[in-house]
Amino acid sequence: MTGGGRAVLLERPAPAARPAERIAVVGAGTLGLLAVQFLAATSPAELLVVEPRTGRAEQAVPFGATEVRPPDELTALTGRYDLVVETAGAPRSAVCAVSLARGGGRVVLTGLPGAGAEGIDPLGLAMRQITVHTVFGAPPAAWAYAVRAFGTGLLNPAPLVTHELAWEEYADAVALVGGGDPGAGKVLLRP
Repeated sequence: MTGGGRAVLLERPAPAARPAERIAVVGAGTLGLLAVQFLAATSPAELLVVEPRTGRAEQAVPFGATEVRPPDELTALTGRYDLVVETAGAPRSAVCAVSLARGGGRVVLTGLPGAGAEGIDPLGLAMRQITVHTVFGAPPAAWAYAVRAFGTGLLNPAPLVTHELAWEEYADAVALVGGGDPGAGKVLLRP
Protein backbone atom coordinates (compact mmCIF):
# COMPACT_ATOMS: atom_id res chain seq x y z
CA MET A 1 0.00 0.00 0.00
CA THR A 2 1.52 3.21 -1.07
CA GLY A 3 0.74 6.85 -1.29
CA GLY A 4 -1.40 9.42 0.42
CA GLY A 5 -1.58 7.91 3.88
CA ARG A 6 -3.82 5.05 2.82
CA ALA A 7 -2.42 2.80 5.52
CA VAL A 8 -4.44 4.75 8.06
CA LEU A 9 -7.35 2.57 6.95
CA LEU A 10 -5.62 -0.16 8.88
CA GLU A 11 -5.39 1.84 12.10
CA ARG A 12 -8.05 1.44 14.80
CA PRO A 13 -9.56 4.96 14.65
CA ALA A 14 -13.14 6.05 15.33
CA PRO A 15 -14.51 4.43 12.16
CA ALA A 16 -12.96 1.07 13.08
CA ALA A 17 -15.11 -1.95 12.32
CA ARG A 18 -16.82 -3.70 15.20
CA PRO A 19 -17.85 -7.36 15.34
CA ALA A 20 -21.29 -8.19 13.90
CA GLU A 21 -21.59 -4.95 11.95
CA ARG A 22 -22.77 -4.77 8.38
CA ILE A 23 -19.85 -3.53 6.31
CA ALA A 24 -19.51 -2.58 2.65
CA VAL A 25 -16.39 -1.92 0.58
CA VAL A 26 -16.85 0.09 -2.61
CA GLY A 27 -14.13 -0.95 -5.04
CA ALA A 28 -12.18 -4.19 -5.38
CA GLY A 29 -8.83 -2.92 -6.59
CA THR A 30 -5.71 -3.59 -4.56
CA LEU A 31 -6.69 -1.35 -1.66
CA GLY A 32 -10.28 -2.62 -1.69
CA LEU A 33 -9.26 -6.28 -1.57
CA LEU A 34 -6.79 -5.63 1.24
CA ALA A 35 -9.55 -3.76 3.08
CA VAL A 36 -11.82 -6.78 2.63
CA GLN A 37 -9.15 -9.06 4.13
CA PHE A 38 -8.69 -6.73 7.07
CA LEU A 39 -12.40 -6.15 7.67
CA ALA A 40 -13.22 -9.86 7.40
CA ALA A 41 -11.02 -10.37 10.47
CA THR A 42 -13.46 -8.25 12.52
CA SER A 43 -16.23 -10.86 12.14
CA PRO A 44 -18.82 -8.71 10.36
CA ALA A 45 -22.41 -9.88 10.02
CA GLU A 46 -22.15 -9.00 6.32
CA LEU A 47 -19.27 -7.88 4.12
CA LEU A 48 -20.50 -6.56 0.79
CA VAL A 49 -18.11 -5.64 -2.01
CA VAL A 50 -19.33 -3.30 -4.74
CA GLU A 51 -17.35 -3.74 -7.95
CA PRO A 52 -18.32 -3.46 -11.64
CA ARG A 53 -15.50 -5.74 -12.90
CA THR A 54 -16.59 -9.38 -12.61
CA GLY A 55 -13.09 -10.80 -12.13
CA ARG A 56 -12.26 -8.45 -9.30
CA ALA A 57 -15.65 -9.00 -7.70
CA GLU A 58 -15.12 -12.77 -7.75
CA GLN A 59 -11.67 -12.32 -6.20
CA ALA A 60 -13.26 -10.57 -3.21
CA VAL A 61 -15.03 -13.74 -2.00
CA PRO A 62 -11.90 -15.69 -0.99
CA PHE A 63 -10.65 -12.49 0.64
CA GLY A 64 -13.69 -12.59 2.94
CA ALA A 65 -16.60 -10.90 1.17
CA THR A 66 -19.98 -12.45 1.92
CA GLU A 67 -21.63 -10.83 -1.10
CA VAL A 68 -20.54 -8.99 -4.25
CA ARG A 69 -22.64 -6.74 -6.43
CA PRO A 70 -22.10 -4.33 -9.29
CA PRO A 71 -22.92 -0.67 -8.60
CA ASP A 72 -26.13 -0.84 -10.64
CA GLU A 73 -27.66 -3.51 -8.33
CA LEU A 74 -27.65 -1.68 -5.00
CA THR A 75 -31.12 -0.14 -4.71
CA ALA A 76 -32.35 -2.70 -2.17
CA LEU A 77 -29.23 -2.15 -0.03
CA THR A 78 -29.50 1.62 0.38
CA GLY A 79 -29.10 2.69 4.01
CA ARG A 80 -28.16 -0.81 5.24
CA TYR A 81 -24.50 -0.65 6.34
CA ASP A 82 -22.92 0.47 9.62
CA LEU A 83 -19.53 1.08 8.00
CA VAL A 84 -18.76 1.73 4.34
CA VAL A 85 -15.19 1.97 3.06
CA GLU A 86 -14.81 3.62 -0.35
CA THR A 87 -11.59 2.57 -2.11
CA ALA A 88 -12.35 3.07 -5.80
CA GLY A 89 -11.91 6.78 -6.41
CA ALA A 90 -14.39 6.52 -9.28
CA PRO A 91 -16.60 9.50 -10.20
CA ARG A 92 -19.63 8.16 -8.26
CA SER A 93 -18.00 5.95 -5.64
CA ALA A 94 -18.21 8.44 -2.74
CA VAL A 95 -21.89 9.03 -3.47
CA CYS A 96 -22.41 5.27 -3.66
CA ALA A 97 -20.66 4.78 -0.32
CA VAL A 98 -22.79 7.38 1.44
CA SER A 99 -25.98 5.91 -0.03
CA LEU A 100 -25.13 2.50 1.44
CA ALA A 101 -24.56 3.86 4.96
CA ARG A 102 -27.40 3.60 7.46
CA GLY A 103 -28.52 6.61 9.48
CA GLY A 104 -25.78 7.23 12.05
CA GLY A 105 -23.36 5.12 10.01
CA ARG A 106 -19.73 5.77 9.17
CA VAL A 107 -18.11 6.24 5.78
CA VAL A 108 -14.37 6.16 5.13
CA LEU A 109 -13.19 7.76 1.87
CA THR A 110 -9.84 6.52 0.57
CA GLY A 111 -10.13 6.88 -3.20
CA LEU A 112 -9.17 10.03 -5.07
CA PRO A 113 -11.59 10.74 -7.90
CA GLY A 114 -10.57 12.83 -10.86
CA ALA A 115 -12.11 16.11 -11.90
CA GLY A 116 -15.84 15.96 -12.48
CA ALA A 117 -16.63 13.51 -9.69
CA GLU A 118 -20.12 13.69 -8.28
CA GLY A 119 -20.24 15.41 -4.89
CA ILE A 120 -21.80 14.22 -1.65
CA ASP A 121 -24.97 16.00 -0.54
CA PRO A 122 -24.14 17.80 2.75
CA LEU A 123 -27.83 18.04 3.73
CA GLY A 124 -28.18 14.27 3.34
CA LEU A 125 -25.13 13.73 5.55
CA ALA A 126 -26.51 16.02 8.24
CA MET A 127 -30.07 14.67 8.20
CA ARG A 128 -28.93 11.03 8.24
CA GLN A 129 -26.16 11.81 10.78
CA ILE A 130 -23.51 10.05 8.72
CA THR A 131 -19.93 10.52 9.85
CA VAL A 132 -17.37 10.79 7.05
CA HIS A 133 -13.68 10.08 7.62
CA THR A 134 -10.78 10.36 5.21
CA VAL A 135 -7.43 8.63 5.43
CA PHE A 136 -5.01 11.28 4.30
CA GLY A 137 -2.30 12.57 6.61
CA ALA A 138 -1.76 9.27 8.39
CA PRO A 139 0.17 9.45 11.66
CA PRO A 140 3.25 7.22 12.13
CA ALA A 141 1.25 4.84 14.34
CA ALA A 142 -1.02 4.03 11.40
CA TRP A 143 1.92 2.98 9.28
CA ALA A 144 3.26 0.82 12.12
CA TYR A 145 -0.17 -0.82 12.47
CA ALA A 146 -0.26 -1.53 8.73
CA VAL A 147 3.21 -3.06 8.75
CA ARG A 148 2.20 -5.30 11.68
CA ALA A 149 -0.95 -6.39 9.82
CA PHE A 150 1.20 -7.52 6.89
CA GLY A 151 3.88 -8.99 9.15
CA THR A 152 1.45 -11.14 11.11
CA GLY A 153 -0.26 -12.42 7.97
CA LEU A 154 -3.56 -10.67 8.66
CA LEU A 155 -3.07 -9.05 5.26
CA ASN A 156 -1.77 -11.29 2.51
CA PRO A 157 -1.01 -9.48 -0.75
CA ALA A 158 0.23 -12.65 -2.52
CA PRO A 159 -3.10 -13.42 -4.26
CA LEU A 160 -2.96 -9.97 -5.86
CA VAL A 161 0.33 -10.75 -7.64
CA THR A 162 -0.36 -12.06 -11.13
CA HIS A 163 3.12 -11.73 -12.63
CA GLU A 164 6.71 -12.04 -11.44
CA LEU A 165 9.46 -10.46 -13.49
CA ALA A 166 13.16 -9.85 -13.04
CA TRP A 167 14.21 -6.37 -11.93
CA GLU A 168 15.78 -5.87 -15.36
CA GLU A 169 12.29 -6.21 -16.86
CA TYR A 170 11.01 -3.12 -15.04
CA ALA A 171 9.85 -1.44 -18.27
CA ASP A 172 7.86 -4.56 -19.18
CA ALA A 173 6.28 -4.56 -15.72
CA VAL A 174 5.19 -0.93 -16.07
CA ALA A 175 3.72 -1.66 -19.52
CA LEU A 176 1.93 -4.72 -18.17
CA VAL A 177 0.32 -2.87 -15.27
CA GLY A 178 -0.61 0.14 -17.39
CA GLY A 179 -1.75 -1.85 -20.41
CA GLY A 180 -5.38 -2.28 -19.39
CA ASP A 181 -5.33 -6.08 -19.35
CA PRO A 182 -8.03 -7.08 -16.81
CA GLY A 183 -6.00 -10.18 -15.97
CA ALA A 184 -2.98 -8.14 -14.92
CA GLY A 185 -2.86 -7.51 -11.20
CA LYS A 186 0.25 -6.56 -9.31
CA VAL A 187 3.67 -7.33 -10.73
CA LEU A 188 6.38 -8.52 -8.37
CA LEU A 189 9.90 -7.54 -9.42
CA ARG A 190 12.61 -9.96 -8.32
CA PRO A 191 16.33 -9.07 -8.06
